[in-house]
Amino acid sequence: MSWYLYLSAMSNKKYFKQAKPFRVPTTDGKLIEEHFGHASTRTPELSIAHMIAPPHWSEPHQKPEFDEVTIILRGRQLIEVDGEKVEVSAGETILIKAGARVQYSNPYEEETEYWSVCVPAFDINTVHREDE
Repeated sequence: MSWYLYLSAMSNKKYFKQAKPFRVPTTDGKLIEEHFGHASTRTPELSIAHMIAPPHWSEPHQKPEFDEVTIILRGRQLIEVDGEKVEVSAGETILIKAGARVQYSNPYEEETEYWSVCVPAFDINTVHREDE
């Protein structure tokens, strides 16, 4: 079932307003609010999450089986893609294709606020994070 059909089945209306995104528990100070995806709406086709990464945050390298678009609202993020470091600033976006070895980080003094869209949806079983 497509994500649109799934959300439509949740209501008689032709839209679904997300008023209570799922707050992903973290231990690194990063805020992750999933609006659509596996955890929040059980939609495997895509996930959309709002995130705030604190200063000096980073996560392990990973090699996901999904495409990920990052939209930076404020601050900036340093993303390593297959060994190349790319800085993405407020107002910019980046698409990381499935299968790339990637690491997201915020080595800067200010927090970074951004949105992430994954197709298919983010899944802990298909992100393939490396040991820290």
